[in-house]
Amino acid sequence: MIPEYRKQFNQEFSDEKYHQLKNILTEKGGTAPGFRVSESPIFLTKEFEKKLIDASESIISQIQAMPAELLQKAIPENCRVPNDTQQPHFFTIDFGVCKSEDGAIEPQLIELQAFPSLYAFQKVYEETYCEVYPFLSEIRNPMPHETFKNYLKELIVSDEHPENVILLEIFPEKQKTAIDFALTEKLLGIKTVCLTKVKKQGRKLYYENNGKLTEIKRIYNRVIFDELDNIPDLHTEFDFREEVDVKWITHPNWFFKISKFLLPLLQHQFVPKSYFLHEFPENENLDDFVLKPLFSFAGSGVNLNPTKEVTDSIQDKENYILQRKVYYEPIFEDINGDFSKAEIRLLYIWRENDERPILLENLGRMTKAAMVNVDFNKKDAIWIGSSNAFFG
Repeated sequence: MIPEYRKQFNQEFSDEKYHQLKNILTEKGGTAPGFRVSESPIFLTKEFEKKLIDASESIISQIQAMPAELLQKAIPENCRVPNDTQQPHFFTIDFGVCKSEDGAIEPQLIELQAFPSLYAFQKVYEETYCEVYPFLSEIRNPMPHETFKNYLKELIVSDEHPENVILLEIFPEKQKTAIDFALTEKLLGIKTVCLTKVKKQGRKLYYENNGKLTEIKRIYNRVIFDELDNIPDLHTEFDFREEVDVKWITHPNWFFKISKFLLPLLQHQFVPKSYFLHEFPENENLDDFVLKPLFSFAGSGVNLNPTKEVTDSIQDKENYILQRKVYYEPIFEDINGDFSKAEIRLLYIWRENDERPILLENLGRMTKAAMVNVDFNKKDAIWIGSSNAFFG
């Protein structure tokens, strides 16, 4: 995959440069990343990028053609939030880097979400790679930093004063993604607020800003609503299901509507066949499929080798899917001649008056384990963790 860039990167790589990369990120964010940062970017061809974008555009068109009532079925009754929107403000889509039967390197859809990922961090990450390895600038994302910033500001802050806009999370200081919150604050001039600190008076929400009670008019939402039930002794003044005078960016209902719920409904050569568990046909072989709960996050609950005993024991089969296995191809060579696998997440925004979303940035994840999750890797492995894709 663009061997000349891989060769040059591996020749220029050193532990010192890796520490420099991490130190610059920590300095820019004011805090260290809470997740492993990969030593290496992911290099892919323009041809592969075109496959990614073509598949994404097809998937977006298919979702747009789906009736609103169908998408509403994805929302669990106990998680339904009032004042839904016509479309989400964010759209992210994950593809594994795989090999087809005829040997071609191609993307395969893993999952999709209408939930904001590390938008601010990934832009800074890409820029930092280019600072440490200047030759990467010739194949970097062509979108200037200022354009990127203006897109996000228009989407999240809009015409409100930044002090009336918050990034909402639960216990943000404990989250692995705290560096992204800090970089978002710097980029947009907004504050990160814990859900437990939000105050409610009538239909209005407030937070304490430098000792002053300040009204919240827009919420850049980073809370995964259905995970709140798993937090013991959680006390909040505000429940998502209440009618309040606030604009959600993006509305919590979209977390469920754009999710694994859609996988059995999508068709494309780069979309592996999926079934709801209760509709799994007898003529399919269970060994060829991965079991996934519909609404889990960060790979939790995924079973790579489900058995009939496991699937039979599940009571709420409509809340699980079986997705045909895809095989990530280890093509990203490290300095020792070993190879990593990877997946790419495309980060779109979807402005309210736009017909289609706009691609802003990408997020890469590298692994040498069976799952693309750093926790599953050996501790001394390299070329693993959070990354960024360069296309040339």
